[in-house]
Amino acid sequence: MPKSTFNVLIQKHHFMMLFFMGIFSAFSQDLEPRVYANVPKNLNVAAIGYAYMDGNVLTEPSLPISDFTIQSHNLAATYVRTFGLSNKLARVQVALPFTFMDGSANVNGENITGSRTGFADMKVRFGVNLLGSPALDKAEFRKYEQKTILGMSLVTSIPTGKYYDDKRVNIGTNRWGFKPEIGVSQRFSHFYAEVYGGVWFYTDNNDFLGKKLEQKPTYSLQAHTSYYFKNSMWVGFNTNWFFGGKTITDGVSDASAIDNWRVGATFSTPIAKGQSIRFQYHVGAYTNNGLNYYAITAAYQYSFF
Repeated sequence: MPKSTFNVLIQKHHFMMLFFMGIFSAFSQDLEPRVYANVPKNLNVAAIGYAYMDGNVLTEPSLPISDFTIQSHNLAATYVRTFGLSNKLARVQVALPFTFMDGSANVNGENITGSRTGFADMKVRFGVNLLGSPALDKAEFRKYEQKTILGMSLVTSIPTGKYYDDKRVNIGTNRWGFKPEIGVSQRFSHFYAEVYGGVWFYTDNNDFLGKKLEQKPTYSLQAHTSYYFKNSMWVGFNTNWFFGGKTITDGVSDASAIDNWRVGATFSTPIAKGQSIRFQYHVGAYTNNGLNYYAITAAYQYSFF
């Protein structure tokens, strides 16, 4: 495999920003291309990134709140390691975000402002490419050409984020989340097409304003199409549909189920050997229950063996 193609394939991971608006976790909104890409084993990817988010967020329909907007500046550090597992390519990814968040809302006709700063919940992804992606070392990998890959992963959200049990708006979730996911990746010359499907399951938050907050599973579908240039630069179109996630507070359910569709674009380019930068923009194309915001992200990645 040409060296330029190899450089393209190792530039596949970017950080994900997470934040929690009282009753909905943004985990289901991931737009993450190249999660199941074919790469060599024993590869390390370290990344640091920034994301800016601005727009309307979800609130409880029963509350006298309107014009609820958030502006957040987010930093995240991510580390990825690939390895062989029963001759299959496996990887583990750890991401830890830090958030600076400001918001405002109209409550009973009065404008209220506030801010939050602190760590968000850590996210750990463990995945295995079951078909079409053997665990190859660097030399063997140069001779291998990807076709169709079938992979599975488990994403775990760990409640490391800052949380106040007497406030509705928080950075942390104060609960665990688990998302089993299956993904298919197909190469067509310079094009890559990917589809993922997953379901978020949540534990209960037993300290939500002195009440127990439950959330039903949230379903997520992603699709990505990417085009790779000869100089290892690539561009991609990203889309995501996520639905479900109705919340129940002390046994009383509300009209908080979501049905949202987001679209975006990604651009990545190498800047030196083993180094690249990536930019992404995404926005809500359809929102039925808030979450009408846009996000801009930038990340620097360093890949090494």
